[in-house]
Amino acid sequence: MPDVFDEMLRRCRAGEAVALATVVATWRSAPQPAGATMLVAADGTVTGSVSGGCVEADLYERARHVLDTGTPELTRYGVSDDDAYAVGLTCGGVLDVFVERVEPAALTQVDAVADARRAGRPAAVVTCVAADAADPPGAGPADPAGRLGRRLVLTGDQVIGSLGADRLDAAAKADALGLLAAGHSGMLRYGYHGQRRGGGLSLFVAAHATAPRMIVFGAIDFAAAVARIGAFLGYRVTVCDARPVFATTRRFPEADEVVVRWPHRYLRDELDAGRVDGRTVVCVLTHDPKFDVPLLELALRHRLAYVGAMGSRRTHDERHKRLREAGLSAEQLARLASPIGLDLGGRTPEETAVSVAAQIVAGRWGGTGHPLAALSGPIHHPA
Repeated sequence: MPDVFDEMLRRCRAGEAVALATVVATWRSAPQPAGATMLVAADGTVTGSVSGGCVEADLYERARHVLDTGTPELTRYGVSDDDAYAVGLTCGGVLDVFVERVEPAALTQVDAVADARRAGRPAAVVTCVAADAADPPGAGPADPAGRLGRRLVLTGDQVIGSLGADRLDAAAKADALGLLAAGHSGMLRYGYHGQRRGGGLSLFVAAHATAPRMIVFGAIDFAAAVARIGAFLGYRVTVCDARPVFATTRRFPEADEVVVRWPHRYLRDELDAGRVDGRTVVCVLTHDPKFDVPLLELALRHRLAYVGAMGSRRTHDERHKRLREAGLSAEQLARLASPIGLDLGGRTPEETAVSVAAQIVAGRWGGTGHPLAALSGPIHHPA
């Protein structure tokens, strides 16, 4: 499916206005997270989805209306009622969706985000999606300053646009950069002049963060399968091995880069350069003590999203013993997923890669790894 942002960029460059629908808040078992988007062009073409089909038909009509009028709308979709034709979410979740018309005049802002994405730099788009009564209460109608739909674009040191007040821009910039550093989209609330009092204006921060990293150590057949599924999940994948005969781009075409380095030295350099963060996942598939013990000792001393190591239970016990002797604490050792992956009963490299990916996803969202049929409560865990 075409990327919604890329399609919006293409349409703006062609001089076309589009309607952009963005999920700005979710509750309970919502099917898509905040930041999910759907674009409707003037010719009726639809790109993207916000609910997997539950509300798209209604949202399409709303988007067409916004495209015609230019007036943005914030709509809440909840649970469907007993009427088979009711518009809602059968999953029991709740979505707030903001629909806005993006004009060709916004090309400067869209281009700035596109440039940042191409360069691998994070960017944030801050949009006013709701405006309460004016300051002070009772002073006039909602949104007297026309803040609804205004945008502030942040790309590195560059700031484009304004939300209508310098103090508001400064407050939103500081908080949006905090969300961007964590790689999260989310809602901010301020007074009309930037007061952090939780009322007046609702601003949605759409984070265009750099892709999280997956670093696979050990250029074996299992690594090729893990690299493929890591790329499928949206990670920027690196395969690293000290043996040049195995670490080749021909063997790992899905990896973004293949590095011939001693593993722990490569990881140390990446940590020192700030290219590894709390979203990074590390998969150690070498199961060779001379490679994996110094590597795991280093990885477990940092708060990474996931550190897993392949090997038998005998290898695991020996590895734990060596890591304890190296001075790692019980808390640090508890962060090691070893033997790597969930118990799916798989045997092939591809099946093993699925079990590793499942464990990474479960850790990211707080999943249990149990069959959904054996559980109760919401299917989707909160972000």
